[in-house]
Amino acid sequence: MNGLSRPRHGRVIAGVCAGLGRRYGMSAWTVRLLAILSCLLPGPQFVLYIILWVMMPGE
Repeated sequence: MNGLSRPRHGRVIAGVCAGLGRRYGMSAWTVRLLAILSCLLPGPQFVLYIILWVMMPGE
């Protein structure tokens, strides 16, 4: 299984969802949809996305 990193290709904004999808064997679009749906719930999802953007290394 690949490590957690943001891919160079297949990014939409920062590659966080594409990297999470590749790491856990899911489609990047599935992870993106789940991320968008989770933003409808209360919580720090947007802040978590930015933290992952900063913390996840690029390829």
